[in-house]
Amino acid sequence: MNPNVALNLALILFLPWFAILGTLFWIYPRAPRGAPRVLFDLASLALAVAAAALGMYWSMANADPQAGAIWKQVLASTLSYGLFLLVMTVAFFVRRRLFARLRVVPGARRGHVAPLADSLPGPTP
Repeated sequence: MNPNVALNLALILFLPWFAILGTLFWIYPRAPRGAPRVLFDLASLALAVAAAALGMYWSMANADPQAGAIWKQVLASTLSYGLFLLVMTVAFFVRRRLFARLRVVPGARRGHVAPLADSLPGPTP
């Protein structure tokens, strides 16, 4: 096997699954949408892929050579997947907390968000 393919095999095999999870992270929840949310999502996805790649490279370099070549790949796959999920889970809860006070204003143009207190009926404080 080509050494470059062997080194990146874990990432190559998990890339479709990472794309599915990343797409779900990007799409849901649908609101609020805006520049801060898009930037946060892009940064989260980039950080997750970078963490997965770094974990994969680290595990390939530090796996026990006596265990055999397949176990390097198993360790690399496990560690890269775990790191991707860890970053995405943390990003999910951080995003939820950061954007909890924003909600879509009824009747506003698509993508417009306002603080929750501004969109509630009744007198304003």
